[in-house]
Amino acid sequence: MRHTVVERELELRLVLSPERSVPVPARLGYHSDDPYAVHVTFHITSERPVHWTFSRDLLVEGVFRPCGHGDVRVWPTKSEGRSVVLMALSSPDGDALLEAPAAPVSAWLERTLRVVPPGTEGEQLGIDDALDELLAR
Repeated sequence: MRHTVVERELELRLVLSPERSVPVPARLGYHSDDPYAVHVTFHITSERPVHWTFSRDLLVEGVFRPCGHGDVRVWPTKSEGRSVVLMALSSPDGDALLEAPAAPVSAWLERTLRVVPPGTEGEQLGIDDALDELLAR
């Protein structure tokens, strides 16, 4: 089975306070062989990039309404008259609030949904083929 990767380079904003934020180059990634997940890589001043992986459904829903709990929360809002998506990420190493422009995130998500439509993710995993092969033995 051939797998597809959908990526998008994007500048996010790390929100430090209501008045202050700093740019953070990032890459959104989606791999059809990992169809339930989205991957976000942040290129910060550390030695290595920071990687986060969470549910594609969470990000899709978060473009329209607040969702998530625990380590990842996503919600739409306006910032300086622009539509943005906020992502609150929490880990033992710290917390971050990131602001992403809504239009490019939505366009990228639409591309992932064309590659693997909602409800067909399980077909990408090849579980049925593996079970058929296992039961044929």
